[in-house]
Amino acid sequence: MRADATARIAIIGFGLRGLGALEALSQRLEGTTHRIQIDIYEPGPFPGAGPNFAPSEPEYCLLNIPYRDIAIRPPRGSLVGSFADWQGHPVNPDEFPSRADMGRYLEARRVDLFGQGFTKTDAKLTLVRAHVKRLTQEERGWRLHLENCAPALYDEVLLTLGQPSVEPDDQWARWQRHAAKTEGELAQAYPAAELYTHAAEWSGKRVAIRGLGLSTFDVLRGLTVAQGGHFDTVGYHASAREPACILPFSLNGQPPFPKPKDETLDALFEPLGSETEDFAQAVSAAVTATPETASSLISAALAPVVTRILEAQDVTKAEVLKWLATEWSAPGSQDRQTPMETLRHGIELASGQTVPTIGYALGQVWRKWQDEWRSGFNPRQVAPETARVLVAFDEGLKRYSYGPPLSSARELLALIDAGRVDLSFAANPEIAETARGWTLKAEDEDSEVSVIIDAVLPSPDLHSINVPPLPDLMAKGLVAPISDYLAAAIGADGTVCDQNGSPVPGLCLLGRLALGSVTAVDSLHDCFGQSADRWAEGVVQRIME
Repeated sequence: MRADATARIAIIGFGLRGLGALEALSQRLEGTTHRIQIDIYEPGPFPGAGPNFAPSEPEYCLLNIPYRDIAIRPPRGSLVGSFADWQGHPVNPDEFPSRADMGRYLEARRVDLFGQGFTKTDAKLTLVRAHVKRLTQEERGWRLHLENCAPALYDEVLLTLGQPSVEPDDQWARWQRHAAKTEGELAQAYPAAELYTHAAEWSGKRVAIRGLGLSTFDVLRGLTVAQGGHFDTVGYHASAREPACILPFSLNGQPPFPKPKDETLDALFEPLGSETEDFAQAVSAAVTATPETASSLISAALAPVVTRILEAQDVTKAEVLKWLATEWSAPGSQDRQTPMETLRHGIELASGQTVPTIGYALGQVWRKWQDEWRSGFNPRQVAPETARVLVAFDEGLKRYSYGPPLSSARELLALIDAGRVDLSFAANPEIAETARGWTLKAEDEDSEVSVIIDAVLPSPDLHSINVPPLPDLMAKGLVAPISDYLAAAIGADGTVCDQNGSPVPGLCLLGRLALGSVTAVDSLHDCFGQSADRWAEGVVQRIME
């Protein structure tokens, strides 16, 4: 590009991943004199935070990370400071903050970035409140076709779309058709503020929740504490405005295991420096290996750590390796407890009332190694077969590594004890349609519900996305999945690869829609990590050529 020309960059979608990318770009451009126009396209009301961290969401929607583990450092020169410092008051390092509070912090970083983050560059920023309807590739770059605006031409385009709207899966679509002609009602877990407003009309009704993951805990609070109930040391005290009964269910019926209650207990699972180095080397080798060799390399790095941690229980390395071998081939199959048993056992593990199991210890170690895992996987071009195996292993361990706060698990138990939640139908119930809604069936029991809430995060299936601009890019072959079970193919710096595997000049993508090219993407820290920096470095190199 000519030195006297203005480079034009578009960022489409500006939640926290877009913010992380723009912060990284500000650092890479510092001290340069090239003229650059950066336009950020985000029609939503909370640029920098996005819908998942909207400051308008209820305070009961919690992060699954305690203060002590939040390490999204602001860019050099930022006036905002760390999340803990920004609070302006002492925080309990073992507490889990609300997503809304994190959203307010991210908005503060966005305001700071727009105000003074690019002062040492010749870049100008514009926030455009418009939907991008279509992208067309031209000889001079990419033309963005906008809703109610004139088209605009750019040298570089970054897609940070988060999780776009998708076509409903077959089950949900069937229920939608049924609800349209009966008294049954369907709802989404988010926005949580909308859900608890709707829930005011469900007093005395029986409500089912599809999903038993992290979002389910937000839904439960929306149906209970948001309706006037409250928890204390005795248990849950109802307000008489809640649903009569809440029935969560999932494919396996297993609630996630909560994280250790405090820093002292969590420290028991801390890997040694030498163990972390060995793991990083194992990941580096695994991403270039066959699926079988890759799994063996990762297991060989994990087993000694878990064996050391569980030494007091006389757990052998052979036992850990056996557990891992089963986990690789059949994730979750070793969790044979009933949903209630799993919930109670998880509370005992997280509170230190019982000794750690192999699975729980592995999950905590895996959580602590997420940065090393991403660093070894994400910059590499991993064969689809190997990527599928490694990603599936990481996703499977999330039942341990991405668990909720201990308080959330205890609240669920309190709701069960109070008769407000029933896990009898939690494990993949048969669901029949009725005139008033649906009937859940399990063994010799059944229960009719009039409302089903969807608390399942869609998979990053590119073919299911039903909003622009991605479907058109896929139809043209400019964006393509790595394989049938993985998401978009991208290079180390986020450059999109077309259906033939060739880089698409000037078009990049970051985030969960590239799962398989990258891993562990559903993480706050990943949005502000090395992937964003590699993208920024690549953009700067190209526009300075």
